[in-house]
Amino acid sequence: MKVITANFVTCAVKECKTSAASFPLHFHDAELEQQELDFQPEFIRNVLPRVDWDSLRITANELGFPSLPETKPEGDALNEEQTLKDLHRLLLETQVIEGKLVCGNCGHQPWMLPPSETPNHVFNAVRGGSKKKEKKRA
Repeated sequence: MKVITANFVTCAVKECKTSAASFPLHFHDAELEQQELDFQPEFIRNVLPRVDWDSLRITANELGFPSLPETKPEGDALNEEQTLKDLHRLLLETQVIEGKLVCGNCGHQPWMLPPSETPNHVFNAVRGGSKKKEKKRA
């Protein structure tokens, strides 16, 4: 699962829909893989308004990427190549290949599919040319 996908997943338990503690879901025992993809600055610019920044910061910190700014990049910051590359690396190139997603409200652990089993229609636009893979344990 790409980190960007986790920003759009919520707990499936009905009672959690109204609880602020149910989002974001938290990764436990996560094994990460970096998969180098073609840089897609326009995709990052277009998807960033849909990303819940506070939740992304929580997820990034839990996965060992604590350097996200406190506020979501906007305006001229979206033209800074290094900012876009850093977000591209986190959102698109970082994948959780093993682990659990846990709801902070009820403790429910939805099943995590390996990336090869994720339906093609889920973020099909995110896919790019695979170049290099490296694994990291969070």
